[in-house]
Amino acid sequence: MKFSKYFLGVLSLMLIFSFSLLAQEKMTKDEWEAEMARLKTQKESLTTEITTLNTDITNLTAQSKGIQNYDDCMNELYTMIGASKSDVDNFGNAVNELSGKINRKEGPKADRQKDLNALKMNKISALPEYFDKVQNQMQKDLDSWVEEPTVKSYTVVKGDCLWRIAKKPEHYGNGFAWPVIYSANRDQIKNPDLIFPKQTFKIPNLTEEEKSKYEKLKMNYKPAPVQ
Repeated sequence: MKFSKYFLGVLSLMLIFSFSLLAQEKMTKDEWEAEMARLKTQKESLTTEITTLNTDITNLTAQSKGIQNYDDCMNELYTMIGASKSDVDNFGNAVNELSGKINRKEGPKADRQKDLNALKMNKISALPEYFDKVQNQMQKDLDSWVEEPTVKSYTVVKGDCLWRIAKKPEHYGNGFAWPVIYSANRDQIKNPDLIFPKQTFKIPNLTEEEKSKYEKLKMNYKPAPVQ
């Protein structure tokens, strides 16, 4: 074997180097014979080690012939759960998408729970790369999600207007969303420019569509130039 030849070559060089050192030193006959005996013992030990390593290599080579490659193993696993690689890839994309929504708290929370339950029911969730994340980690993240009330209430104070109320950080942080407050309180607001202290308004949560709509208005707004 190439390994044996290489190892014996190294061993030979070591012996030649040792003899060279011995030739440069003045040694008695007894010292020389003792050194030769030591080197012989070292050679026998290394030769035995080479034989052991060659045996291990032969055994490992024989064992590897009966082992499936990775792709074959995964295809067999997919077949067991009745899925194709494409199905598994699509499932992985769905897991990542839902995980992102949960982390960003894109509600309603009840809808995200339904989405997660659907993933749990899929047989692909039993695969090792998905089981813990889908069955445990994502559920923990969802359970720790404290959802804000669907509707808050706010009592008007002097100086308020719908724009200022909508712009408050605890509400929308965006004055352009004031029509949502107006629509939710039409029973009290006859004119959106006229609201009064001590009126109590409902402040509903924005839908994802409303958030996108009013955020675009905010980003595109350009104040009129000062004359």
